[in-house]
Amino acid sequence: MSWLRSAFQDELDGVTQSLLELSSLVSSAITQATHALLTADLSEAEAVIAADDRVDEIQHELDARIIDIIARQQPVASDLRALVTALRMSADLERMGDMAHHIAKITRLRHPGAAVPSELLLTIEEMGKVARLISDKVGGIIDSKDIDKALEVEKDDDEMDLLHRKLFTALLEPSWPHGIETAIDMTLIGRYYERYADHAVSVSRRIHFQVTGKYNNES
Repeated sequence: MSWLRSAFQDELDGVTQSLLELSSLVSSAITQATHALLTADLSEAEAVIAADDRVDEIQHELDARIIDIIARQQPVASDLRALVTALRMSADLERMGDMAHHIAKITRLRHPGAAVPSELLLTIEEMGKVARLISDKVGGIIDSKDIDKALEVEKDDDEMDLLHRKLFTALLEPSWPHGIETAIDMTLIGRYYERYADHAVSVSRRIHFQVTGKYNNES
């Protein structure tokens, strides 16, 4: 029976590799989307938008494969927990890709103009850096199952929340000079970065649950 267990483990490892691929793709997407937004680079924005199809494809294939494994192998205990959490993580990672996709679409919508006013460029740059840091860390956690690192992501997300509040403070200034359209764009952009980080936190919590059987529900 050891060869059956070995074959099953290979399938579990394949699921992890697909999650790692998704994580890498969405990390690259947020970096490219941020650069395109800051530089009004239409070709880079289009590349992010096109690449999102690959994220969706991998997620759909992975979900189908996980369901097939569960049906064939009827796993229990930690194996079942690993597969069920992988299903949920793939959904979170796909949503992270969607957030990068939405940011790129705003760049395309406002081209050849810039979507971000000059005084907010630094804040958006910082939000992009934090998003990339968090998603890169999540990729490492998926690979290592390091629950201490998983807990760190909660704290990293606090920095994104601070930047989000800073952005809103600027938008709510009575002297805001850029009009309603730009204010709406910036509101959406800020929300997309915040949600990107929130989904990364969700992945880290699922890893914690996969390893320990308990959810970490820190806010």
